[in-house]
Amino acid sequence: MEKKPGVLNSRQTTEGVARAPHRSLFYAMGYTPDDLKKPMIGIVNAFNEIIPGHIHLNDLAQAAKLGVAAAGGTPVEFPVIGICDGIAMNHDGMKYPLASRELIADSIETMVMAHKFDGLVLIGNCDKIVPGMMMAACRLNVPSVYVSGGPMLTGTHAGQKADLVRGLFEAVGQYAVGDISEAEMQQMELSACPSCGSCAGLFTANTMNCLAEALGIGLPGNGTIPAPYGRRKALAKLAGQQAVELVKSNIRPRDILTLNAFRNAIALDMAIGGSSNTVLHLLAIAYEADVPLELEAFDEISTRVPNICKLSPGGLHRLFDLYEAGGISAVLKQLGDQGLLELGEMTVTGKTLGENISRASVQNTEVIRPLSDPYTKEGGIAILRGNLAPDGAVVKQSAVAKEMLVHNGPARVFDDEEEAFNAIMERKINKGDVVVIRYEGPKGGPGMREMLSPTSAISGIGLDKDVALITDGRFSGGTRGASIGHVSPEASEGGPIALVREGDIIEIDIPERRLSIRLTEEELAARRGEWQQPAPKVAGKSYLARYAAQVTSASTGAVVKAPGNDR
Repeated sequence: MEKKPGVLNSRQTTEGVARAPHRSLFYAMGYTPDDLKKPMIGIVNAFNEIIPGHIHLNDLAQAAKLGVAAAGGTPVEFPVIGICDGIAMNHDGMKYPLASRELIADSIETMVMAHKFDGLVLIGNCDKIVPGMMMAACRLNVPSVYVSGGPMLTGTHAGQKADLVRGLFEAVGQYAVGDISEAEMQQMELSACPSCGSCAGLFTANTMNCLAEALGIGLPGNGTIPAPYGRRKALAKLAGQQAVELVKSNIRPRDILTLNAFRNAIALDMAIGGSSNTVLHLLAIAYEADVPLELEAFDEISTRVPNICKLSPGGLHRLFDLYEAGGISAVLKQLGDQGLLELGEMTVTGKTLGENISRASVQNTEVIRPLSDPYTKEGGIAILRGNLAPDGAVVKQSAVAKEMLVHNGPARVFDDEEEAFNAIMERKINKGDVVVIRYEGPKGGPGMREMLSPTSAISGIGLDKDVALITDGRFSGGTRGASIGHVSPEASEGGPIALVREGDIIEIDIPERRLSIRLTEEELAARRGEWQQPAPKVAGKSYLARYAAQVTSASTGAVVKAPGNDR
């Protein structure tokens, strides 16, 4: 893509007599007059000391700065917040991660608009930080490169591979039924997470980091190069160089993040069996890019793109295995060779997606299967509808046992996560049940908590092939089993999930894309007339109270829209 160079935004703070005070402030920090004549590249660093995936990001920020300087730009670092979903899990702290996505985008917008950066290197890694950064890039439309911190190395326990989910979270359930001792669980704690980086399975963080390559906003290798490797620092350096080149060529996020780019990302998502949270995040990023992506696109693409990777939690491979098997470029090459991608889309390399992956090849067909021998003929995610979810629900079908693809069972109804988790741990859930957790949606939660603890407990006690779970909340990328989330409309808005009663028969048919309750329309209407909206779970001056008042449905990405903005 050839474009005329744009006017540097930074000239608004560095050029002319009226900007003499501004330049003086730069000189106070050690910048030189020559520095102020170059493109100013914001290095958005999500480093903190509470997320394993972010503890090393200062090293990547330094590498990115070297890259910017080498390419003739001036790097300027500033921070952004981030939450560790694993540490926030299973208590009221989990109300905040999804809501933090909007804060991250807003804070980047604030810094860029106030200081007039010419380009950005966005350095993140974990669950909501990645989409928040991409949302900001689209909103601002400033030349931007996203670079992740990379996945952690795979843990081991008793000679077997392990990770945070297919290890510790499921061990909680195993301990509850006496399958493992407390001492064994403590040993697992010490070995499941052996290095810095985003958790080793194909959970939300790693899925989004992989999709960045298909979207074109991340460089090849972004999704799978391990966090401790020297190649990860080299990637950050290259990202810094490329940010300057994007400014010079005036290639912006909205030139890259087109509808075809999103469709490419969805195709990759289906092939690798990524997190169900990608539905929320891709819809939200598309909203910021003014791209008309709809929920139906996920299901349409899923029906024609097979699932060719089985990574934890849906399988036993981890991101390190995918890296050694050829990485995301190898998966994309297979999809592209079969006409399942739009290869002409521009990327941050300045080349097309097809050019980026032209030399890639699969190194291990056990990790990346050929399309002629997939795990399933359909992709990893399915969208369900029915009288229980008129606006849709999401399931990671690649992680569902065959026995549970079609299931009818009695509802066990809980109005929050804690109540459901306690019932599971106290062995009050029986084979065949359908656990319903409601009032956990974007507004009702608020914040749409992840239900990793209940789903992991179900798996840990051995009921993942017998019990389904549905919720208007969402699931961790680490969830496996018949776990159906994002049920819309949510309970707090009077959606049908609010009308379910204990013992009602829930009908699940994933192949036919149906999620229903065995009730007549007359009975549902009668219950709707009796339903009363509960009091908000948060009130007062808190950020969550303001978020709950403005957030939209999960079916449209749970975005926060400005008043009067329907798009």
